[in-house]
Amino acid sequence: MRRFVAHRRWAPAVAVVLCAAAFVAYDVGPAHDARPAWAEPVRNATIVIDQGATRKGFATPEVTVSGGGEVTVVNLDSMDHTVTSVADGPDGLPVFDVRVKAGTTATVPGVAALAAGEWAFYCKFHPSMRGVLTVVGGGGGVEPERPSFEQPLVVPPTKRGADIRLVMRRSLVRTMPDGPRTSMWTYDGTYPGPTIRRRGGQGTKVTFVNRLPRAAGSMSTHLHGDHHEPQHDGQPTTHLIRPGRSRTYDYPLTVDGRPEPGSFFWYHDHRMDRTARNNWRGLQGMFIVTDPPTPGLRLPTGARDVPLMISERSFRADNQLTDPFAHGPRMVGHHGEMAWVGPHAPPDDATVGDTVLVNGRHAPYLGVSATRYRLRLLNSSPFSSYNLTLSDGRPFLQIGTGSGLLPRATVRTSVLLGPAQRADVIVDFSGATGRRLVLESVPAAPGLTGDDARETAVMEFRVGARARDTSRLPARLPSPKLVSPVPTRVARTWTFGLDGNDRHGTFWSINGRAFDPERVDHRARLGTVERWRFRNTSDVTHYVHIHAQQWRTLRRDGKAPPPWERGLEDTWRLEPGEEVEVAARFTDYTGAFMIHCHMLDHEDHGMMARFDVMP
Repeated sequence: MRRFVAHRRWAPAVAVVLCAAAFVAYDVGPAHDARPAWAEPVRNATIVIDQGATRKGFATPEVTVSGGGEVTVVNLDSMDHTVTSVADGPDGLPVFDVRVKAGTTATVPGVAALAAGEWAFYCKFHPSMRGVLTVVGGGGGVEPERPSFEQPLVVPPTKRGADIRLVMRRSLVRTMPDGPRTSMWTYDGTYPGPTIRRRGGQGTKVTFVNRLPRAAGSMSTHLHGDHHEPQHDGQPTTHLIRPGRSRTYDYPLTVDGRPEPGSFFWYHDHRMDRTARNNWRGLQGMFIVTDPPTPGLRLPTGARDVPLMISERSFRADNQLTDPFAHGPRMVGHHGEMAWVGPHAPPDDATVGDTVLVNGRHAPYLGVSATRYRLRLLNSSPFSSYNLTLSDGRPFLQIGTGSGLLPRATVRTSVLLGPAQRADVIVDFSGATGRRLVLESVPAAPGLTGDDARETAVMEFRVGARARDTSRLPARLPSPKLVSPVPTRVARTWTFGLDGNDRHGTFWSINGRAFDPERVDHRARLGTVERWRFRNTSDVTHYVHIHAQQWRTLRRDGKAPPPWERGLEDTWRLEPGEEVEVAARFTDYTGAFMIHCHMLDHEDHGMMARFDVMP
């Protein structure tokens, strides 16, 4: 089989919730015409999408059709939606997938060929919208494909020096288990780029050379999560790396004169209006900051310390990347703001891939011993979130975020990661010798946090024999010190929303405005501690990322944050109607920094703001 299939395990919990959902009543004619499904074939079925579907889901989450029948989708919402099969076919693509524009009707392709059974579907743009199509009677011959893991996981090469040179160039990389290699934009010829490992406090200079095709334009590299001067922050419009030129970024790996805590950062392109495109084409890599040896702390090391970059792309039949940006929205002016028009303008601008990659490979496997492993999990997708779990239900022991260790390890059965979020976890494979365990993403039940996560298998662990394991965890972890005391007054509220209109253009906004690199939206004083609040007034979840500092999570909807958010953070999930409060001390550097949504299309289409740290 050419591609792995993102096939759902027909999760009973999900099915029960969907089956229990109430139907919306629609006028289908006189009551005496209604007949039970078994009385005669159901030749046609209708999936209805009502206004406010991003919050309420499909109006008809369960539909039934006879084999060979047809399914119509009616979209009464003001947003575009899709009806996409969770199960994939032999080509590795969803068995059915249709985009239904706002206010239109469409037919779901391929239904007549489906075999009898239940076929789960969802909206790619709003994955919390889920339903089940039941095919009864004869049906066709198309069956869901089972997962297949055909190629080994590749861990990117590691660079450890104080002076590192990375060349951005177009290269052919292996993404699929067979067929042609994929042409991507890379750092040093690999996707992801080389993983940089440096100890905190060891200053590191990274020179990026732009040898991409001239039409690619200028680039800007952001070391996500690090603390450094603004000119080395990957500014979206200044300090760019022009075609044929290079730029050296200086990362001291210190905070307020002390070594930066052990962290899991990543570097990626941050060019204004091109961030989603440039990341999609491959400009991503991982950066690990290590702590000095600590008495009593013996975490898995070497081959048992595995960084995993989880992302997604869409491919043509020849294994080449599709170009979802070829017919993107057009930029226009809107009362002094920049806005976008066209069928893919906000809020219909989500870039979602149909193929999941781990360290650049589709459906890889990793051989492990029956011991403890440290997995550094990163979601570098442009839009999708993943609620990661292991197929046999064994737990993750989360020991850190992307910005350092937690005060205490916390046991989790699943780990939800949105775009740019990271988690540092320990998995104990003891007792699983000879078994194959699947790392998969399973959405939470509707209405719960994580119900918008993608449903898919991610990779496989092939567990071998037991081996010597000297790793140990203390009751308390040497986590970074959190800023304290914290002001009671909120210095700045950042409201994430959708503004504009269909006539003059729409844009993702912060405090009602689209990004302007020349406008300063907030000023903070060096050496002070500020408390910030995020609010989401839109109908979709956002992932808020702040540059410059290490931040402490204070409150989530007025309550203490969960245990896995009680360390340092730089990216937060912000659901519709939710409020999150954070705090940081502004140290070391003055100048311009950014706050933005890390759903990359949202960032490109206005959801970014500038704040300046003043002397």
